[in-house]
Parts: sequence; C-alpha cells; structure tokens
Amino acid sequence: MNQHHPAPAVFADRHVGPRGRETAAMLDQLGYDTVDALVEAAVPKSIRTQRPLDLPAARTEAEVLAHLRDVAGKNQVKRQMIGQGFYDTHTPAVIRRNALESPGWYTAYTPYQPEISQGRLEALLNFQQVVEDLTGLEIANASLLDEATAVAEAVALMWRASKAKAGYVVLDADLFGQSLAVARGRAEAIGLPVVVANLSAGLAAGLAEHVSDGGTLPDGELVGLVVQQVGASGRILDARGVVAEAKASGALVTVATDLLALTLLTSPGELGADISVGSAQRFGVPLFYGGPHAAYIAVRKGLERQLPGRLVGVSVDADGSPGYRLALATREQHIRRERATSNICTAQALLAIVAGMYAVHHGPQGLKAIAERVHAHATTLAEALRGHGVEVEHDLFFDTVRAVVPGKAARLASAAAEAGYNLHVPDTDHLQIACDETTTPADVEAVTRSLLTALGSASAPARPTTDDGRTTSDVRVPAETGSAERASALPAELGRTTPYLQHPVFHTHRSETSLMRYLRRLSDKDLALDRTMIPLGSCTMKLNAAVEMEAISWPEFATIHPYAPADQTEGYAELISALEAQLADITGYAAVSVQPNAGSQGEFAGLLAIKEYHRSRGEEARDLVLIPASAHGTNAASAALAGLRVVVVKTADDGEILLDDLRAKLEQHAAQVAAIMITYPSTHGVFEEHVREVCDLVHDAGGQVYIDGANLNALVGLARPGEFGGDVSHLNLHKTFCIPHGGGGPGVGPVAVAEHLVPFLPANPVAAPDASGDGPAGTPISGTNHGSAGILPISYAYLALMGPDGLTEATKAAVLTANYVSSRLAGHFPTLYTGPNGLVAHECILDLRDLTARTGVTAADVAKRLQDYGFHAPTLAFPVPGTLMVEPTESEDLAELDRFVDAMIAIRREIDEVAAGRWTVEESPLRGAPHTAAVVSATGWDKPYSRETAAYPLPGLRHDKYWPPVRRIDDAHGDRNLVCSCPPVEDFAAADEG
Repeated sequence: MNQHHPAPAVFADRHVGPRGRETAAMLDQLGYDTVDALVEAAVPKSIRTQRPLDLPAARTEAEVLAHLRDVAGKNQVKRQMIGQGFYDTHTPAVIRRNALESPGWYTAYTPYQPEISQGRLEALLNFQQVVEDLTGLEIANASLLDEATAVAEAVALMWRASKAKAGYVVLDADLFGQSLAVARGRAEAIGLPVVVANLSAGLAAGLAEHVSDGGTLPDGELVGLVVQQVGASGRILDARGVVAEAKASGALVTVATDLLALTLLTSPGELGADISVGSAQRFGVPLFYGGPHAAYIAVRKGLERQLPGRLVGVSVDADGSPGYRLALATREQHIRRERATSNICTAQALLAIVAGMYAVHHGPQGLKAIAERVHAHATTLAEALRGHGVEVEHDLFFDTVRAVVPGKAARLASAAAEAGYNLHVPDTDHLQIACDETTTPADVEAVTRSLLTALGSASAPARPTTDDGRTTSDVRVPAETGSAERASALPAELGRTTPYLQHPVFHTHRSETSLMRYLRRLSDKDLALDRTMIPLGSCTMKLNAAVEMEAISWPEFATIHPYAPADQTEGYAELISALEAQLADITGYAAVSVQPNAGSQGEFAGLLAIKEYHRSRGEEARDLVLIPASAHGTNAASAALAGLRVVVVKTADDGEILLDDLRAKLEQHAAQVAAIMITYPSTHGVFEEHVREVCDLVHDAGGQVYIDGANLNALVGLARPGEFGGDVSHLNLHKTFCIPHGGGGPGVGPVAVAEHLVPFLPANPVAAPDASGDGPAGTPISGTNHGSAGILPISYAYLALMGPDGLTEATKAAVLTANYVSSRLAGHFPTLYTGPNGLVAHECILDLRDLTARTGVTAADVAKRLQDYGFHAPTLAFPVPGTLMVEPTESEDLAELDRFVDAMIAIRREIDEVAAGRWTVEESPLRGAPHTAAVVSATGWDKPYSRETAAYPLPGLRHDKYWPPVRRIDDAHGDRNLVCSCPPVEDFAAADEG
C-alpha cells in the first residue's frame, strides 16, 4: 500500500498540515528551496528575534494529558455554595456531548455569512428568546462577556440614550462586588460620574444616606439607576418603589437579575425597567473558575439601536423564505469604529447556545421546578439556622441565606470547608450560603450541621428520620415535593404571574433522542472547521485539536468557583502562572495578565495601562491615540471606551503607515499623544519594514506603542513585539493559541506589557480592601481575576504539545501556506499588497475591484458563490472594500489548499463568462448564489446556466456536497422589519409550501 504521509512522530506534525512532498511542491510554486529560505525573504531582519523561545520541550499527547491530570489534581473539588453570581449546575450530557464538546459547534466562526450559519443563528435566537421572555423586555442580544461587563455596558447605554450633558448614574450597593468594580472602573475611564447607594429604603433615602455619610452628588440630573433584584447579600428587593422614583425623575432603569429566579419573580419589564442584565451561567454552563459564561442584556423597544454586541434577527432569503442573520450591524465597532455602541467583537456564543439549549431541554416547567427546589433548600437552611438561634438577616431571599455571626464568619466557613462546603465570607460578621441546582437535602443537612457544631450549639440537629426509621438522606424525594409550598413563601406581590417560554421549541424536545437530533440538525446547516477550511483573514481559524480540548470538562477544572480559597485552587494557580510566563517569553514582554476575556478587552486593558502610566507621571494631557486608517474598528472603539481621542494616520499605496503623515501628526499633537496602535504584521497582510522607525518616532514624542496581537500567528518564534518596539500588546488565545472561536466566542485576550507598565495591569475585581499593593493596581477588566480561566488549559496544552520548535515551525508553515495561495491565484485574483521580495506574511488580500468595475461581480458575490463550492468565504471588504482577505493557517494540508484555489479559479471563469456576455451578472450563478437543494430540484428552472453549474460546479462536489439551507439573505429587509425573537413555526411551513 502506498503511504502518502509517514506517521507523525510528534504532535506538531499533526497540527501542521503541509509536510514532506507537499511542502516541496509548495516551495516549487514559490521558487524557494527551503521553508527557511522563504521565511528569510519574507520576514524583515530588522524585527527578527536573536534568541529562541525559552519554553519546555514538546511532550506527547499522553504525557500532556497525564501532566494536566496532575495539575488538575491540585484543585480541590468541593460543594460550591459561595454564590455571588456563580453557581454550580448540571450540564445535561446530551448538550455537553453534542454542543459544548462537538467540533461542529465549537470550531465555527462568528456568523457574518448567515447562509452557512443558520444552525447557530437559530440556537442563538433561542437564547435571545429565553432572555426576552424571562426579563419581560422586547429585545435581547446574543450574549455579552460576563455579568460585570454587562452592568458596565448598561451604564454606558443609559448615558448614550439619555443624551445628557451632565448627570450621574446610581449603582445599587447590593450589586455583586465584581459588577461594582468593573462598572466604576469603566465609568471613570470616560468621565461618567457614578454614585453607589443603599437602595433598601428607596432611592431618595439611599442618596440622602450617601450624602450624610460624607459623599456628594455630582452636578446634573439622575441619568440612570442600576438595581440588583436578587442582591449580593441574598436579599430580594421589592424594586417597584425605587424604579418608580427613578422614572419620576426622568432616569432610565437597569435591573440586574437572575434568570432562574425570574421563573418565580416579577420580571424587570413588568417592574418598569428599560434594561435588564445578568448572567446565564446557571443555565447549564460549568463554573469554569469564573468563565467563560454568557451574560445577557435586554432592552425595551426603542433602545435596540443602542445595544452593544451581536443581535440575531429574522429576515427573508431571495425566495422569501425565513432566514436568520446578524441584525443592525451598523451599531458595531467594525463599522462605526470610535462611535460604536461598544468595543465588543468576540462575545460568548458557544456558552449562550448551551444556556439556550438548557432551556430547550428543561422547558418552562422544568426551569420553574429547579428554581422552586433551589428556593426550598435555601428556606430549609434558613429555618434550621433560625431554629438554633442564628440570626438570618433577610426575610426575602431566593437562593442565598445571609447569617449574622459576629466575629465568627471565617471560623464557620473553615468548618464548612472541612465538611466539604465552600461558603462566602463578605466580612467578619456575616456568612452567606448559596443553594443551586446541584444542592440536595443531604447538602442542606450537612452544611447546617457543620455550622451549628462549630458554633457549639448543644442543639445541633439530629439527623431527621422518616416514620419507618430511615434518615431523610436515605429517601429519594420527588423533585416537586414541597417545592411549591416553599416557593409560596415569596410574597404574592413579588411573584411572577406572566407566562414565559411559550414558543414550541421549548416544549418539543423532551426526549434525549429528540434533542440530540435537533442539535445535529442545526449543526448540519452550518460550515465549521470540521467540514472545511475557513480562510478568514485576520481570524486564524486553525486546528483546535481534540487533545487540547479534553481537560476543560474535567471536574477539577470545570467545577471550581472563582472565589474558592487559594489553597483549593493551586492547580489553576500553577497553570495560569506558567501560561502567563510562557506568553511573556513568546512576546518579549515583562508580564502578562489573562484577565481580559476577549481580544477587545485586552485592547481596552492595554490602553488603560498606558493611560494610567501617563497619569502616574503627571501627563494626564496625553489623551490622544494615533490609529492607522487600515486598523480594525475595535482599535478605535477600545480607545473611545478608555476615554481617549482618536486621530487617524494615513497609509501609503503599498499598505504601510505613511511616515510623513505620522511625523506631521506627532508634530501637530506633540504632548497630547498617548500612544499609537498598530497591528503587526499589518492588517494588509504584510511585514512592514519600517515598523521600528514607527515605534522610535512615537517613543521620541513621549508616546507608547500598542502592537495589536491579532496577527501574532505570523510572529511566534520568529519575532517578539516587545523586542522591536512594543510597550503593550494584546494576544488572541482564540486565534494564535488554539482556543476555538465557538461561533462567536468564547475568547481570551491576554494583555502583555513592558516592565514600566506592569503596575497598571488589571487588578482583581474582588480584591480585599487591605490587599492594596499586592499585585497589579490597574482597572479591573473582567468579573473575575483570571477571566475565562476554564478554557486556559486549551492554550496551555497547545504550548506543551508543540514546544518551542513546533511553535516556530507552525509560524513558518503559516507564511508558506499564505504565499502559496497568493501565488497560485496571482493570475486570477491579484494580491493587493506585498512586502519584502513580493511576499506576504500569513494572509493575503485578493483584489477584485477591477473585476467589479468591468463586470459588476462583487466580492460579496464571490463570497456567496464559495458556499456552493462548500467553503466559508474569506474576510469580506476588510481592510479594503472590494477585496477578500485569505488566511489559510498552518493547519491546512495541500489538498485542502488546492481545493480552495480550484474553487476560486472556477469562480474566476464564471466571472469571465459575465465579462464575455454569456450571462448578465444579475442572471449569473454568482448573483444567484448560494443555491439550495430545494431551488435546484424545483420543477421549474429559468436560469441561463444549468442546474449542474448551480449545484456541482466542480466534479468533486458530487461526492461531498454541502447544501446551504437558505438562499442569499436580504440584510436590508431584516433591519427594516426588525424581529429578534423566535418566529412562529408556521412561517417556515408556509415557506416550504410556497
């Protein structure tokens, strides 16, 4: 038997696609003898590092998994009853196996191409419907990064919507501590005054108390109020009065709340809220040591254009059939830049899908039953404590009991931990116990016993028994027994009376068979990396190896609470410390923080570090950021979020920064320049030869250099940003370091800084007040100290598997594949920008503008037609309108690269047919794309091209055909007729009949 490839000797050979004869063939195409010779020609010597990566040698898959088992074993798995926005939950196995751990879901990209994303768009619409129904508000987005940043986004939204020139926002003192820290930090960055007030006695009383305690009220009117319905202290606030007070003063109101509690409590919409925010984590998403978790934001009608983040809407396709798409994209950073509603790019799509499917799995009755059990357990616990003389502070609570234990909180928590339970210690005099979906009667009994025993109560409860002499822990009680009675302890005026989750999707999939098939049916509609390469420029859609993913579901990583004691999280501490150190070595910086839970948040953290550095030197006037015209919109949006002004620097015809314009801007703004933000290699896909000169010019003017790490996949092992002029960079672990994109998140955006910026790295959002000086003192960026810690084992495993040599070879392969594609397509779609020796970096921009001018065929037409060939389109119209940016990555082998090139060449022939007059562009297969099975098999066919041309433009497609589920989606229709909830099933039935 002829063996095409030798068996891989090391993991790097499984990660990197081209090898042996394939590599030789690609080099022949390019005219180079070796990969090293190609790299020498492509990468400027001026940026090359002079030292190899100082990382541990590569290990085998078995060795890495064994090592991760050892690391995980240093985390202690206990029953987590800490609460504070993070609760243990049962992830239904059918969802874990068929969504969270399925490459059909986790390797997909953000659904910018809606026709090949209908499955995950439907799943995200389910999530939006859950949030809309439970919050009682009309429009919800498709997820935010975490609850703390969601609160901050709501504060900013209220300011935007109010259009007030002066004023302030009031934050409920009973917001979760992380929400207060993040919201205050972000408000301060852009000069938005906030006041923290105790709202238990009302808004006016809270503000009066604030003033009597020595605080002041900022000038202007009350712009907005953020109230926590189920507070950090556990109390349920009857928010009707405080909402009415705020409304009477003309303010907007945000209610932060708990989705599970809303199955029992009056919805924010019924309370009069304009906005609601919170976390969907307890809907089946593991604790993950703090993340990733899907947060949400919902608004009343009229505020939808102010929403941050992605929004899934319903439109129609070319045949009038319903189809899903991302709606109101003109709000977003990639279009509006510094005027965007937010800097968010990556959100938490995969976790939102899990949470939405959790609701599909349980339905409204199941969710309510879980909530009733949780509340019943908390009520039982409170009654037991009160019955033994322990004061319980709040009469109204959902899941968290706050015990008053003067001077004894730490000792009691220690006793509970010895018994296997983690509790929350807000101060020396209070102890909080949070119940969740996983809490059992035995847990309630055990934690109560541990506390009363530690208190020395002579009347610690005997183990209750039944009439037949068995202990209650031996009896299996039906889930509903007692739940309704316990839930009725909530006052009727606070109870929910409105229905929710009435759409059929939440009532249909009760059997595992049905839900399994529903998940499969949705994933089959989409194109992800498990089907095809995704050649998106600047997105690095590389292999997410199964071995790298394996550890994240282990209980020792998945069930750890972010506020668990340090002596229980030594495994995470070891992993995070090692990962940060390795990333620092790779980038050439002094330190790294993994707290930012998206690339956009890493940008924000880096800019805040620069801003706070200048402030520490008495240079507050440095508030201006220079950004090249070719930069991604997130750069400008992040600068605005940090309270910095943006000045655009022109780019030259060859794609490089125009040095004369840079010099002029530096001279013009002089002492106002805080930094320049550049991407390297540039967003034009080339290694700019003058990058050191750019850095030197900015440094000489007193500014800092921010190097966006979006394209780090072209640098690892070859160059270090911290060595060729960078002061700070953010990285994308969901690009370069193999965390999957998840259909639009999760991501991790660590921020890496030079020595002088280390003190300004993000601080722990819940650090104790007396912990100042211990660790970074910058503005908290995310709700937990280590952000999306639960997926860090993926990147840790990738580095361990590849080792320094494998990482460097992967970078070289990425340069090879990009140049190969550029060269093979040169006669069909020329590459717009090239660097040294006519070569590109790790991606190339294909220029279609001349073809469009001559034929009317657009880059969007090519993108849609690629779907008929079974491909996700390259990046469309960025950074140059009328182009496609291709990034093949190192993971694609020659056969897949050639399959893509062959498809592009075939499409060029179709464009030539338009130019030759065989068919008009309007009647061409390009404008008709994509073609569904339904349209190709219909009785009538009136196109000037054949059905075969439509469906099987290349012979190989007959053996492996992906059928797009819808025709081209009408974007304008979707925005004109905004629908962001699940459409009636009848809409689809009518379309099928039509």
